Parts: sequence; C-alpha cells; structure tokens
Amino acid sequence: MQHLPPIAALRALAVASRHLSFTKAADELNVTQSAVSHQIKYIEEMWDVKLFERRPRQLLLTPAGEKLAEIVNKFIEDLGETLDEIKAEEGHTALRVEALPSLAVKWLVPRLQAFREEHPEVDVWLSTRHSERPGLERGDLDAVITMGDGNYPGYKSWELMRDYVIPVARPRFLEKVGMPKKPEDLCKLPLLLRHSGILSPGWDYWFNYAGVDKDLYQPALRDGTRFPDTNMAIQAAFEGQGVALARSAHVWEDLETGRLVRLFNIHCPSDVSVYFVCRPERAERPAMVACRDWLIRESAASQAIWDAAEEELISK
Repeated sequence: MQHLPPIAALRALAVASRHLSFTKAADELNVTQSAVSHQIKYIEEMWDVKLFERRPRQLLLTPAGEKLAEIVNKFIEDLGETLDEIKAEEGHTALRVEALPSLAVKWLVPRLQAFREEHPEVDVWLSTRHSERPGLERGDLDAVITMGDGNYPGYKSWELMRDYVIPVARPRFLEKVGMPKKPEDLCKLPLLLRHSGILSPGWDYWFNYAGVDKDLYQPALRDGTRFPDTNMAIQAAFEGQGVALARSAHVWEDLETGRLVRLFNIHCPSDVSVYFVCRPERAERPAMVACRDWLIRESAASQAIWDAAEEELISK
C-alpha cells in the first residue's frame, strides 16, 4: 500500500467496529454521524475493500472488515501505550481515568490535589460518563471508577467503598414546607428524580427499605423534574427545589456543615459499591498501582467515617 488513511479515519473505523453503529461512534468521537460515514467510505475507496454491510437498522462488519478493524484497534491502542511509555521516560505518566459525574465532582476532585502531591510523576486525565458498563473497550482509557456488583468479566476490579442512601434537603426548603415526621410524608413533597437510575439506588429502593407502601410512594415518583445524575439532583436541592436522594460520598461534607439536612435516621446501605476497574494487562503499571492504592486508602478513610456515623445512628 502506497498510502494510509489519516489517523482520524482509522479511529472512525476502530470505534465504529466496536459499536457497530455510526451514530454511537459519532457520539464517542464528538463528530457527526455523517463525518463517520464519510471517513469509512474514504477508507473503503482507498483500500478498495468493503468494510461494513449496511442493512436497515443494522450495521455488520464484513469478513475483511473484521480482520482490518482488529489490526487498526490494536495499532491505535499500541500507539497510545507507546506514547505513555515515552512520556514516562521523561518523568511523567498520563493516567486516563473515567468516573461517574456525581462521584467525581463531590468526592474525587476535592481529593486529587493530595494525590498530586503524593505522586507528582502521575498526571491524572479525568473524564466523566454515566454508564453501567466500564467502557474500557475504548483504547483511550486506563481505568474506570464506577458503581456495580463487582461483576466485570475480562477486567480486574477492586471494591473501594459501599456508602449509604440518604434523603436530603436544604434547611430553607424545610422551613417553607415543614419537616416531614414520617417517611410517608415525603410522598407529599417534591421529590427530585433521576431518569437514569441504573448505577445508583433510586427512591423506590429507599421507600421499600423504609417500609413505605408502594401504593403511597409510586404515584409520587411518576411526575416531576428528572435529572441525569445525582449531582444535578443535589444541586436542585441546594436551590430549594425539593428533596434529593443521595449517597454518603455525595453529601457528607454538606451534612456536616449544615448546608443540607438528613431526613430520618433510617439506616439504608446502598445495594451497590464503588469499584476501581482496569484491564488485566495494565493493572500492575506503576502509575496504575499508585492511583489504585491511593484510592483504596482514601476510600477506607471515608468508609470508616460513614460506618461510625451509621453505627451511632442505629444505637440511638
């Protein structure tokens, strides 16, 4: 071959081959669906080979496409790893970590400076995404901090922490509507809902744990503003718009300072944990080990504080 396609076209092929969708590939690459389609067509014309079977509502790799996509994916991943190694030789290593938005904003970001001071040789490149899958099939990620049950086939994972589910509201909101006396009373207040509750317990989980009858709480969960993640729901609670359902990692400092108030002394452990997940072949890289060990220590410290508070709550 006298010519190779531009790297952007190769990336389009790699991402489209993983998603089997030009639309999803466009979302990941931050370009239009038309741009991805044109990049694939450009490669097909240059190489004089058909890469995809385009069927109604379905995109499939041809046998040639499968072979070439595997090579291109490996090339892009190897290129990224080599660049990281070169940078490491210069004294710094970039570690690309993806975290859930609410966990990143409320728990991780405030602690990152401490990691930087402890490991100045590691540059954390933080991104956020709300997904129940780790997303590590993408070659541009090293590790993911997510929530789940620890079942991540093909990856290595470490449990960081399991926190508690807490209804919270702004003091001025409670002054306006009155303090609810029973869990059932929350059904009469504006509840701040999420429209994607896959990774974190929702209101139905807390109401069931609190022993509230479904016939009482289900009507309250049908209407109202919905937010894509807990962080936005908490922000709405700060604005006095209603009651948010949060986890310890999101609101602990705000409860300590009085910016938010915990409603009811109901001990409700989350049914999922926070996990650090990475590919097995990257698990023992020095930067990965440094980040993982630091996260485990920080998580243990937070867990100890939350557990002590819950034990005190139970003993009352």
